[in-house]
Amino acid sequence: MSNELWFRTPAADWFEALPIGNGHLGAKVFGRVGTERIALNLDDVWSGDGPRKLEVTDGPEVLADVRRLLLDEGDRLAATERTRALQGPLVESYQPLGDLVITEAEGAEDYRRSLDLRTGIVAVDYTRGGVRFHRESYVSTPDQVFVWTVLADTSGAVDLDITLSSQHPVRPSVLDDATVAITGHAPSELTIEYRRSPDPIRYHDGQGIGFGVVLRAHAAGGSVQATEAGIAVRGADSLTLVLSAASTFAGWKVEPGRDPLVALQEATNLLDAVDLAKVRQRHLDDHVALYDRAALTLGVPIDLPTDERLRAFAAGGNDPDLAALVFAFGRYLLMASSRPGTQAANLQGIWNADRRPMWASDWTNNINTQMNYWLADVTGLSECFDPLTDLLEGLAESGRETARILYDAPGWVSHHNADIWRATWPVGDGEDDPVWAMAATCGVWLSAHLMEHYRFGQDREFLRDRAYPLLAGATEFVLSMLVEDRDGRLQFVPSTAPEHHFVLPSGDKASVDLTTTYDLWLIRELVGNLTEAEQALGLDTELASRARAAVGRLPDIPVAPDGRLMEWPTDWQPSEPDHRHQSHLYGLYPGAEIDPRRTPDWASAARASLAVRTATGTPGGWTSAWLTALWGRLFEPEKAAGAIRYYLSKLVSDNLLHRDGDIFQIDANFGMTAGIAELLIQSHTDVIRLLPALPAEWPDGSFRGLRARGGLSFDLVWQGGRLVEATVHAEVDGTFRIALAEQDERTVTVTAGSSTRLSPLG
Repeated sequence: MSNELWFRTPAADWFEALPIGNGHLGAKVFGRVGTERIALNLDDVWSGDGPRKLEVTDGPEVLADVRRLLLDEGDRLAATERTRALQGPLVESYQPLGDLVITEAEGAEDYRRSLDLRTGIVAVDYTRGGVRFHRESYVSTPDQVFVWTVLADTSGAVDLDITLSSQHPVRPSVLDDATVAITGHAPSELTIEYRRSPDPIRYHDGQGIGFGVVLRAHAAGGSVQATEAGIAVRGADSLTLVLSAASTFAGWKVEPGRDPLVALQEATNLLDAVDLAKVRQRHLDDHVALYDRAALTLGVPIDLPTDERLRAFAAGGNDPDLAALVFAFGRYLLMASSRPGTQAANLQGIWNADRRPMWASDWTNNINTQMNYWLADVTGLSECFDPLTDLLEGLAESGRETARILYDAPGWVSHHNADIWRATWPVGDGEDDPVWAMAATCGVWLSAHLMEHYRFGQDREFLRDRAYPLLAGATEFVLSMLVEDRDGRLQFVPSTAPEHHFVLPSGDKASVDLTTTYDLWLIRELVGNLTEAEQALGLDTELASRARAAVGRLPDIPVAPDGRLMEWPTDWQPSEPDHRHQSHLYGLYPGAEIDPRRTPDWASAARASLAVRTATGTPGGWTSAWLTALWGRLFEPEKAAGAIRYYLSKLVSDNLLHRDGDIFQIDANFGMTAGIAELLIQSHTDVIRLLPALPAEWPDGSFRGLRARGGLSFDLVWQGGRLVEATVHAEVDGTFRIALAEQDERTVTVTAGSSTRLSPLG
């Protein structure tokens, strides 16, 4: 089992630098000799100066116009354009924090740079002038600090100059003989990267989220001198730098604190509390315990640098362990970017180098935020799910006002984009394309994650206190948005297929229609989730009864004459037959309505749709991850393996982070880990299936700690493509149907705390 990424050279750029983090404080370590750069982020440093108001004053009238245009006049183009009047401000952007720059003499031999996923430590080893140096970098969750250490095998060999800097205007200060700091503000106004502006990044005195960064040097031997220019270390035997950071963000509902010195004091308090003798072990105890909950072994690890392995694999080489490393890396990244009490992992996790990052490095809620968390429960990282619940509770509170203003609706709504200020409206100020802005069921999709989290963990308190209220609020909103068409069916209007236009007979492109297949799947699932939650909680509400009645009046899932699942209620010509979103296949994955054994006709229609979508063979990163899971659900392991091979050959940096040119989106990494898990264990139906879609190129392997819905986890070993050993660990009492193979399905009764070994037939 491989748990290490390693290289013979430093990172060429920010994309290739190695990520570390604790959900709140993040860093990218370049591993350079001469001038090392460590790029820093803090999860609550964003642009903006507090929550904004939605200024739309005629939302219900606009909604009535859109419905009239669709239901009475059938004018999709006019309806699409009319929805622009529902748009509010653009979202704010996640920000870089600063850089820690460490300067020493040039020159290095016998260089090695590595990231140990199991320990969360980046190491850099090299020789210069006959002296062997060893560096370590990590971010501690227990102590909330970044730690950088250098050791030399020769006394007095550590000579360094260390500085703190930022892209934001900052003020340096000296706190004591070995401690320096910077304070500053993020922009209070910023123009999103895809909009032009003569002055896109604007700072105003006393506005914006303030921050403080503090750095302290602990040297063994030699001398340490701190000035406003930084810290100079001369003649030390070893050196440990400890860095902390804090912001004045005070919650999404209020303006941020105005004084960055308050953040500086908070950061200083964190440093003062660190026990240097224990900080490394405390980090290891926390990190290893969480990481070791699950593991995957595929074949035999190849002891070559990760970049060399990727090139060999892209050239057609056989390296099953590389997929296992990708699986482990996704788990590591979620641990590093989403922990209890932090912000949820955003479009780039917590790592961002630019003040105007692509798509604001926000929460994009029509697939990307959701994909970030597909892996959490199945791979044993349930705590890492907590920030998503926090995000949803904020979106629901904010989204109640948006639902009222725009639609005169009860419940809550969240559209395509969200930021730290919990924007929930369609964004763009009337200038963004409704194809992404007009997405009123993003909150419905997000709420499904809450029910999934409950299914894995069986935590009824979570279900009662946190999940159920959000499910109920989403249902209230959906029911209020259903309107009767001429045939007496209920339509959700306005509706879109996320980010995909259809082409009208006139040749014009439109995006707003009557209920799309995507929205049908979401609404059907929402009502099923609400019903299941009420059964678990012993409830039977009028809301759920109305919802079930409404589902019976929804349009049928549309299938085209050629056997494809249709994306829209009319079989419009798609603007992009190979579009990156697979939204009309939601019922297959991450939904659970389509199953080859229970709904073969729908499964056949999904296959036909996928054949069209993948005809060009050039999907993007997160699309490849989604395709992996979709093919897995269809029991098509070789097609899933092809998606993984394409992803690793075309769409990752040398450090395995997703990269498509200058675009980095971490959802691809998270989604691929989830997709790999889907090939190994499936529990979305009433049968738990082990190795349901095992690729032929993974003939030998094992895993432990992968979880199934219902409160179970499994350890498996297989050889020659056949299961040879399975152990089920139960957290609850229950009886489950488990399929060890195609012709080996059995009923197993377990008790909480037990482990049961299952022997495959034959």
